[in-house]
Amino acid sequence: MDLGDRMPSGWVVERMSAVDLDGVMEIEEASFTNPWTRAMFERELQNEGVARGYVLRTADWAVAAFCTAWIVADELHINNVAVRPECRGVGAGLALLRAVFRDAVPAGARRATLEVRRSNRAALKLYDRLGFSVAAVRKDYYEHPVEDALILWRDALDVPGTSGGAGAA
Repeated sequence: MDLGDRMPSGWVVERMSAVDLDGVMEIEEASFTNPWTRAMFERELQNEGVARGYVLRTADWAVAAFCTAWIVADELHINNVAVRPECRGVGAGLALLRAVFRDAVPAGARRATLEVRRSNRAALKLYDRLGFSVAAVRKDYYEHPVEDALILWRDALDVPGTSGGAGAA
């Protein structure tokens, strides 16, 4: 599915709030071997100066996917992205991140970075599609199991046609 600059009917990306945390925690625990705690997400929500949280809502799910990120200077640091298992493979991650990019640009973000497990082929495919490239490797960064992280960067968040998506916060 190529979402282009459109999102499927009934999908919307909004800023995360405390009422979303039950859904976020379900996805987090289903997605990661070393998941964030609820307290970590609560701290992110309280750090409004830097941190931003986003949720993708669909007709079937109040929280189909989520992303937490920081905007520091002109950089969007993507800390956590996950899609509900039932919603994978239909463009939810793509739609969510395009909306996150679109929201970050007016806040001054011009490029984005994130870390991903070397073995996470689905995520790497998504990030490649979004224009990220490998800049470095963090040896043994992840635990459970121990694995390298690839540090990815994407320049030019504000390039027309690449950060689109409807329904952003």
